[in-house]
Amino acid sequence: MLNFGRARTQPRSTRSMPFGGMDFADPKKKSSFVGKIILVAVLTVSCIFLLKGSTGFNSPSPFSHHEDGVMHVLVTGGAGYIGSHASLRLLKDSYRVTIVDNLSRGNLGAVKVLQALFPEPGRLQFIYADLGDAKSVNKIFSENAFDAVIHFAAVAYVGESTLDPLKYYHNITSNTLVVLEAMAAHGVKTLIYSSTCATYGEPEKMPITEGTPQAPINPYGKAKKMAEDIILDFSKKSDMAIMILRYFNVIGSDPEGRLGEAPRPELREHGRISGACFDAARSIIPGLKVRGIDYDTPDGTCIRDYIDVTDLVDAHVKALEKAQPKKVGIYNVGTGRGRSVKEFVEACKKATGVEIKVDYLPRRPGDYAKVYSDPSKIRQELNWTAQHTDLKESLETAWRWQKSHRDGY
Repeated sequence: MLNFGRARTQPRSTRSMPFGGMDFADPKKKSSFVGKIILVAVLTVSCIFLLKGSTGFNSPSPFSHHEDGVMHVLVTGGAGYIGSHASLRLLKDSYRVTIVDNLSRGNLGAVKVLQALFPEPGRLQFIYADLGDAKSVNKIFSENAFDAVIHFAAVAYVGESTLDPLKYYHNITSNTLVVLEAMAAHGVKTLIYSSTCATYGEPEKMPITEGTPQAPINPYGKAKKMAEDIILDFSKKSDMAIMILRYFNVIGSDPEGRLGEAPRPELREHGRISGACFDAARSIIPGLKVRGIDYDTPDGTCIRDYIDVTDLVDAHVKALEKAQPKKVGIYNVGTGRGRSVKEFVEACKKATGVEIKVDYLPRRPGDYAKVYSDPSKIRQELNWTAQHTDLKESLETAWRWQKSHRDGY
């Protein structure tokens, strides 16, 4: 250790203080004090330079540079229901993952589960940000070396979209434009876009193919179609690899019980029917409300194609693996089989073991009678087929998580 003290060979002389205790500065003492300060400053600067040159000090984040053999995927909305399940699958498959979410619909608890499962440096990072803030989005892209983007982040309730359409156009269409602009500016070449069968509206013919005309009948579907149109127009003059996946009705949860669906309580009336069934089974709500029993279907209730979230995530991974520069792939992601709401409710009763009370109400604005997919294109081109097609089994898996997470995460 350096000793900045100076040994004295003579005792300090005692000076008189003729001016009420005032002392006069000793020029030699002042010079010594300044010298000490300069020496300390020089040593401090030297230490900083030495530390900066040493291994491990201020080393760049592994997320800030590309690494051979490691694909770094930005997952927008990765704290949400589908996004968190996709992040889990990507991490299991040794991808590097950055989640960006403003937590308006997502759950920080889901991120914490993922962080606990994959604590190793350079595997997962979470960034709290709003995609509507272009400055923040560009900062994220400038500080991270992304190889691909899976864009999940979006509000996604048909009923809510009819009540607050501007929110949907801003959150879905405008925010997608911000993400696409950032990708173009920072040279990120692969986009997997989360779209919806709601872009088709209510087609005259079933099942729905990728060639079925898109004629959305609610703001949610319209906002998604606008976002698709922006992406497709951009792709004409870009070498970006683009995959657009149009989901049908998502159900289920992680088979190992680590993740599930936990929507905001205030959004329950707009949420998925599975969430409403479980809430009724747990007596969080007095019963299940089925909207519309006068549709042109065998039992009068809507018919939907229910896809398990595990299968949906698998479709994303296959799309990511098959994405090719300068090419656009558009795929329906469904089972190819339609089930009525009444069928769904009966399956939910069996899965939960609860005789759920059901109230039948008038139709919900913006809904349509029948929607189910023809998944032959994704089977032929991406070698993907839904594996979890037993409605009761998917609901049983989700129910196990719901029972053990009554208050969500």
